[in-house]
Amino acid sequence: MLWGYGEAMCVGWCEKRCGGRGIEGIKGLDIYSWLCVMALLSALLGQVTPQCPDRCHCAWDTFTVVCSDAGLRDIPDGIPPETIFLHLERNYIRSIPESAFSHLVHLQDLYLSHNRIDSLSTGALRHLGPKLRLLDLSFNQLRHASREEFGSTRAKMRLFHNPWHCDCTLQELMETLNLEPETVIGIICESSVRGVGEGSRWEDLGSQGEHSGQPLVRLLDSGVNFCSLHRKTTDVAMLVTMFVWFFMVIVYVVYYVRQNQAEARRHLEYLKSLPSPRKTPIETDTLSTGF
Repeated sequence: MLWGYGEAMCVGWCEKRCGGRGIEGIKGLDIYSWLCVMALLSALLGQVTPQCPDRCHCAWDTFTVVCSDAGLRDIPDGIPPETIFLHLERNYIRSIPESAFSHLVHLQDLYLSHNRIDSLSTGALRHLGPKLRLLDLSFNQLRHASREEFGSTRAKMRLFHNPWHCDCTLQELMETLNLEPETVIGIICESSVRGVGEGSRWEDLGSQGEHSGQPLVRLLDSGVNFCSLHRKTTDVAMLVTMFVWFFMVIVYVVYYVRQNQAEARRHLEYLKSLPSPRKTPIETDTLSTGF
């Protein structure tokens, strides 16, 4: 309403000052007329320029949104869908909701380093468009991650400087992601499950694991396989389950047979306890005659 009123006033005043000459009369305008024209143009541009999120800086010529060092605790709302480069590094973000980037179909570079991210919602990164080229999650608090959380993205990944717990799930994830080669060595096992190396035996590795403080890529190259324990544990659990099941069946069969034997024994004792029928004289003579 105010915009329409101001536009009408400014246009009418400009026409009056220009003598009805339209655009050709702009050259003869004084400073006040120029101010009016500039205000009109700013208002017009404001109608088509997207809004920038709070505490962020937006460069519309490069479609870049910079929210670095903004004290953010969550992914900000109102990120323009045209954004190509998004900077969210050096904040206090702890988690990434599933729908945080679902509308950013043009996003190419996403910087989330130096935050406090310790969890990823299932599918949170799967909604990122196929144009994504770089995802920086370095210097966070990630311990666990799986393929379901990253989806099928082929963007280059930075995952170094996180307190990773090295296990089969992480090993399978690292084998599928497109990790940035120069940063792979920085993926360190803060803790680990038991792993097996070539020619080694299984050992109890304590609370943090034998491989704590070692780069994951070097462990895998040396023959350590965190999935061997997982598969072996699964096989053992299956065998134990089958053994318990068979044991229960055998116990039931033995119990059933013993119960039947006890019932048969009681029935036989009952029959023995019954008085035997006496033979009549006629039946005795008949038997004697027969012999």
